[in-house]
Amino acid sequence: MNQVAASSTKHPKGLWVLFGTEMWERFNFYGMRAILSLFIAEALMKGDTEASIIYGGFLGLCYLTPMLGGYISDKYLGNRNCILLGGTAMGIGQLLLFLSASQFGTNLSLATNIMWFALLVIIFGNGFFKPNISSMVGSLYPKEEKNKLDSAFTLFYLGINVGATLGQFICPFFGDVKNGDTRDLSAFKWGFLAAAIAMFIGTLVFLYLKNKYVVTPEGKAIGGKPTATDIPDDESGQAKFSSTSIAIAAILAVALTYGFNLLMGGPGVSPIKAWLYPFIFAAGISLAYLILSDKTITKVERDRIWVLYIVCFFVMFFWGAFEQAGSSLTFIADKQTDTRILGWTMPPTMVQNFNGIFVMVFAIPFSLIWIWMSKKKIEPISPVKQAWGLLLIALGYLIIAMQVKGFTLSSKVGVIWLILLYLLHTWGELCLSPIGLSLVAKLAPKRFASLLMGVWFLGNAGGYALTGTLGALLPPTPDKYIKAEKANINLADILDGKKEATGQELYTLAKYKISASIDYDKGQKNNLDFAKIFKVKDSVLTPQQLDVISKEQIIKVAYPKFAGFTLKTLYDFFMMFVILCGSAGLLLYALTPFMKKMMHGVR
Repeated sequence: MNQVAASSTKHPKGLWVLFGTEMWERFNFYGMRAILSLFIAEALMKGDTEASIIYGGFLGLCYLTPMLGGYISDKYLGNRNCILLGGTAMGIGQLLLFLSASQFGTNLSLATNIMWFALLVIIFGNGFFKPNISSMVGSLYPKEEKNKLDSAFTLFYLGINVGATLGQFICPFFGDVKNGDTRDLSAFKWGFLAAAIAMFIGTLVFLYLKNKYVVTPEGKAIGGKPTATDIPDDESGQAKFSSTSIAIAAILAVALTYGFNLLMGGPGVSPIKAWLYPFIFAAGISLAYLILSDKTITKVERDRIWVLYIVCFFVMFFWGAFEQAGSSLTFIADKQTDTRILGWTMPPTMVQNFNGIFVMVFAIPFSLIWIWMSKKKIEPISPVKQAWGLLLIALGYLIIAMQVKGFTLSSKVGVIWLILLYLLHTWGELCLSPIGLSLVAKLAPKRFASLLMGVWFLGNAGGYALTGTLGALLPPTPDKYIKAEKANINLADILDGKKEATGQELYTLAKYKISASIDYDKGQKNNLDFAKIFKVKDSVLTPQQLDVISKEQIIKVAYPKFAGFTLKTLYDFFMMFVILCGSAGLLLYALTPFMKKMMHGVR
């Protein structure tokens, strides 16, 4: 009787081992994320727009590969081995970024190639690590204690954000160093090194403590390859996919990739946006079909899986807005925000750290609120909480949009408004992300535990692809107009259509990555290989070549557009997120009565 009472009020010690492991991994990931966009934009000279697209594609793949890691775990290696493999890979990836940042001043081409390889290693490492540690949290609790999962995952989420907060403070502290208005580009490497050290610490924590604490109450190891005895009596022990369904899923993935490419690609569009983003969306849809084609799935299981898919769709809009923290909001903090606070000028990359701080402050209160509401039998179902999350992120953008309305080029938003935005976004995150992890643990059949956790992260992947797409729509920040003015170009008149840009002006704006888009294919057809031209420091084009640029519209300068609307100001940019997330939140809330029925008693 005492044992039962204890188990009903305390969380198992294994939760704190997983808490610590995830904490160091998030230090590594979020610390690197805090400085990655600026490193790519400035040290590797890619510019803000391309850095945003690369950033979104990188994050998208980081949350696409968990379906592969989840499948391999469920089928072959088990959670434990995949966590060790993934943690080691991510540590190596950070060391490669350190090497890239050490090379940029002497060999830019080599530094860029090392950066691509480093991101690839981190992507695969994250794919093995991410779904497996999350699904292990759910495995710590027997069926009769599943009501504690929302609380458990909120505490686990606290570990995530303790690490994120440390990483977003320490990595920018060493890696984002400014001397006046000049950024020390050689310092980036120290931020990446700090991230690597943290990842290896987290991996070692798990290696040495897993056998003692990450076990069932009977002492059986959690996280090995599932066996028939691990499967509940009311579930099938093994998925059964026919050759036909696998072939259809593969064909669907290819067809959808090409279909999305037709919608998202086109002249001048980055290959990452034109092909990688479509592949991410296509992979999610085709995998969703494959899981539902399993012949062993019951009607109840099918309904519950459909709930996960519906929520995943809406989660994309949340993460597409939330993850602007690492791209557009960092650029805004850097170029259009007064970051002075209590007499100290905060590094722009450190502003996003308030998200992690607020999670540490509010994670336990939110956990207690869910427990209190559950005891009072007034706790809403998980999709309702997630609708609240979307509405809160929309509110955050609405408040800051009101502050920047009517801004001039010399205006700067006070850092307090970005801090308030991160507060509301944190509340939204606590209503959506840990609740989503808990929902997967509650609804997923045991044989799909890690794979469906990977599917959940596909919602993140789609959101991060959306992050890159939307972040690249940031209107020109004041530094762009200043750079253009130094080159004797009136960028405002060109953008507003008051003046037609000459070929020389278009070329100059493109060369210095000032609000210009380039149609590389059309350039090649006219014997203009811009990829090579821009590598030459003092390249000079002939009058004939400059005339071709203008007449053939090889280079264009224009305000970004979204869904037919022109985004001229920060107000327009922020309101785009208000409309997207607000509409998604209201629609999800409207669907919750139907989803409640499909969950068949699971809250």
